[in-house]
Amino acid sequence: MTETMRAIEITAPGAPDVLKPVERPRPQPAHGQVVIRVHWAGVNRPDALQRAGAYAPPPSASDLPGLECSGEIAALGDGVEGWQVGDRVCALLPGGGYAEYVATPAAHCLPVPEGMDMREAACLPETYFTVWTNVFMRGGLKAGERFLVHGGASGIGTTAIQLAREFGARVFATVSSQDKAAACAKLGAHRTIIYNDEDFVEAMKAEGGANLILDMVGGLYIPRNLRALADDGRLVQIAFLQGPKVEVNFAQLMTRRLTITGSTLRPQSDLAKARIAEALRENVWPLLEAGKIAPVMDSEFPLNEASQAHARMEESKHIGKIVLKVA
Repeated sequence: MTETMRAIEITAPGAPDVLKPVERPRPQPAHGQVVIRVHWAGVNRPDALQRAGAYAPPPSASDLPGLECSGEIAALGDGVEGWQVGDRVCALLPGGGYAEYVATPAAHCLPVPEGMDMREAACLPETYFTVWTNVFMRGGLKAGERFLVHGGASGIGTTAIQLAREFGARVFATVSSQDKAAACAKLGAHRTIIYNDEDFVEAMKAEGGANLILDMVGGLYIPRNLRALADDGRLVQIAFLQGPKVEVNFAQLMTRRLTITGSTLRPQSDLAKARIAEALRENVWPLLEAGKIAPVMDSEFPLNEASQAHARMEESKHIGKIVLKVA
């Protein structure tokens, strides 16, 4: 390994063009960590928020963007068990994925699923950790329930549709266009709702209401989501593209026994993330290896074109995941 590496730095808060190639020292593994030689890095909304100055990394994390990657283990820190140098992994990262090497807790690594290439594997950690945590662990989705996911054609949405389908739910998805609706239907959505043409509240009421809603829009979607829920329904909030502040009549939570919850992944403890990784390995990795589910790929860019990748994501025309080719 060289002592330095190529990386993409946020030179100042701003638009995609603030992402610039730099040379950085190669990270060293701390106790319980591995260093991964990155092959591919996933591009996610939190990366764009960090770039814009709206999502600061934790104090101990790299200032470089990038929350997931695939690659080969290049070095082991003290106390690491179960992994060897050369193992093919995909990993949830505290930051630093837009680089040739990155350090992360060994417990946040998962093996590249059998039969899957590195490009696809880089799309798994951030979205699958997020969906499993919020839809199944926090949201408690059960077979036979009606599940609505907003942004059905996003990386989160395409993952949530497939997992909910495999675990027996009836899946509904909101999208912005007919091509996105077709993509969601192909993945197993029972019904797609083009939100510019149809009110998702009325659509879900006609179905009996949603038992669970996964939302990353926020803003005025929050009171609308509550109206779209069935009695005893649950709303899980994971982001706020339209803002976190809105007026809500909480009396309906009491009379209709509704639940509002949510989470973000990055601030959770290393132990909590390790437990999610274990749950994914047990419950989801067999589905990936059997080919029953798979990441939906939108586009790929070389590492040095990270700014173009961010611009693609912020156009909101993509279907599925965007990745950076590093090695």
